[in-house]
Amino acid sequence: MRRMKYIPILLLLLFTLRLNAQQLFVGTNYHPHDDKNIEKWKSDIQLMKNAGFRVVRMGHLAWDSYEPSEGNFDFKWFDAVMDLMDKAGIKVILDIAIRPAPIWLQHKIPSINVTDASGNRLYPNHRYMEDIGDPEYQKYAVRYTDVLSKRYGHHPALLAFGIDNESGDGPISYSEQARLRFIEWLKQKYKTIAQLNIAWAGQRWSRKINEFDEVGLPASGNVSGPPERVLDFRRFESDEINEFLLKVIDKVNTNAPKAFVNTNAWYYSDKRYFDYSQIAYSGKMTREGCGFYPGNSLVNNYGLMDASFGIARIQFESTNPFWCTEFTTMTAVPNSIRKSAYASLMYGNQMVCGWTWQSMHGGEEQYLEGMMDWDGGVNRKYDEYKQIASEFKKIERFFPYKVKADVGLAFSFPSQIASSTFPERHDAQLAECFNVFFRKNIDTRVVEITKSPLNYKLLVIPGVTVMDTVTARKIREFIYNGSTVIMTANSAVTNETGKVFSATHPGLLSDVFGIRVSGYEETENFNEISPKNFKNKDIEVGFGSKNIKTESARFDVIHPQGAKVLGSITSLDKSYPVITTNKYGKGTAIYLGLSAKSALIDPLIDSFTDSLSLKQGPEVPEGVMARFIDSKHILYLNLTGKPQTIDPKHASKSILFDKDYAGSFSLAPYEPEFIELR
Repeated sequence: MRRMKYIPILLLLLFTLRLNAQQLFVGTNYHPHDDKNIEKWKSDIQLMKNAGFRVVRMGHLAWDSYEPSEGNFDFKWFDAVMDLMDKAGIKVILDIAIRPAPIWLQHKIPSINVTDASGNRLYPNHRYMEDIGDPEYQKYAVRYTDVLSKRYGHHPALLAFGIDNESGDGPISYSEQARLRFIEWLKQKYKTIAQLNIAWAGQRWSRKINEFDEVGLPASGNVSGPPERVLDFRRFESDEINEFLLKVIDKVNTNAPKAFVNTNAWYYSDKRYFDYSQIAYSGKMTREGCGFYPGNSLVNNYGLMDASFGIARIQFESTNPFWCTEFTTMTAVPNSIRKSAYASLMYGNQMVCGWTWQSMHGGEEQYLEGMMDWDGGVNRKYDEYKQIASEFKKIERFFPYKVKADVGLAFSFPSQIASSTFPERHDAQLAECFNVFFRKNIDTRVVEITKSPLNYKLLVIPGVTVMDTVTARKIREFIYNGSTVIMTANSAVTNETGKVFSATHPGLLSDVFGIRVSGYEETENFNEISPKNFKNKDIEVGFGSKNIKTESARFDVIHPQGAKVLGSITSLDKSYPVITTNKYGKGTAIYLGLSAKSALIDPLIDSFTDSLSLKQGPEVPEGVMARFIDSKHILYLNLTGKPQTIDPKHASKSILFDKDYAGSFSLAPYEPEFIELR
């Protein structure tokens, strides 16, 4: 009899392990606070259950639905929702809706409100209009987190707590309170006024600071300040966001240590871009997540690549499953949602959670269509999610996929800010490189060099403008010890404070690459003397036996100093070296003096894929995504509008469609296939 009491514990452990491993979640975002009608909830939940949904995400953007006035918490209505979900066997991601702050809180504490660069305090008439760094705001937000996570942290329906929503969205506040916090941040970083003036080039334009109280914010009306001050202010903003999010995560982990912690990340919003790598590398976000919005097209794959890049740039090097806690509905063309769902599996995704269940009846998003129409009837998107849920159950025991990358793609938050005045910002170059490997079915990881062990054969450094000593040292060691680096234009231009290097460019690494970059030229201007009559940003590069036409707003003026020239510009008044290679230690340093473009990155990668023995996906026709899920199982997805012949070189069985293949088989347009090799 004593052994019986351990059986429930064992079963719970096995269930937890299953959630953590072989399972695919399909579900929806649900907003029961919009209609507190228990019969409506029961009807909706039955429809979700009929569709095979296993998860709902609730609670986001709804702080005042749980705390309608200060200290007045109302959970009775939501207890009923959670209990109904549990009864239906549907797990819940419950968002900690710390933004937007309720109107009652912004009225009580005016300093929470955003102040624009002209000094105008803005009324919070839209979401995300609070100063995240305000200590009073944080006190109330953490208190709300504490109450919510204690109440539901052990509810049987709970799968995870969602930490905030789209943390990078919302305007920056330029209030006096923010200025005073910025000064304290600067004191911690620079210690003395003398060091601050060195970092900020205070001698320029009579902008020398004599005491910390003279520090202002780097924006006044429509006028932005010098780049060094902008860079430090954005670092300060980023640190405030990360420190706050970690406070919330720590509170949840204290109150609900067995719950997963997840977020719908959007750190790369132009409004409040911040350094999410601090969260990703902390290990505290046990399920990274984001919205997967590839657009509505079935035919166009650019949106799909961009959405897949969204996963990679949030996952960084985490080996945990990824959760797409929002997934497109809208007016997506039939079968495009399903196509996107299968594509996301190849980037380690474990969850397809549709945005949204009900087409809403009010507010800014009331015209965005969900799975249920305004009058309560389900539509074709509901049927498509139902099909996804049914098919995923057939294959889930082999997922989530573990990304197996030999290639790292370097991300640098300071470089993103510092490259704001360049024709192409850092993340645009990063995305272009990602897209090349997407098309080649080669796994990659987005990495932050200072935080990464750099266990890769190839590291691509696309426009990493800011080169600090730690980053430079790790790149130098990586190459010296036998690996390969490709670095593109706009890299190693400034030091860590944002000032252009006064030494030879690329700064701190010119000897490693064996070149001197003396400056850049504007392609459009130089095309005035093009013998080939090129116009605008068009440029031609001779590489190997090919002349490759591409475009670039600028090109670097490169002087080889030991490096070998691999490619040169052939469309201008003379030959300009633009691709170089240099042996350094046991490794190879390649420099591309143009912004990353697939027309050049693609053949450059091809030239040494074999010599580096980069892991590649299965051999497939162009336009087909494919991954070896393990040694016996392959996932395919046809991204094209015509049938494609697939030859796995073995007899196989379709687990997805329950049929046998003697050899090659035809993959229909926009269709997936999942096979087991015989």
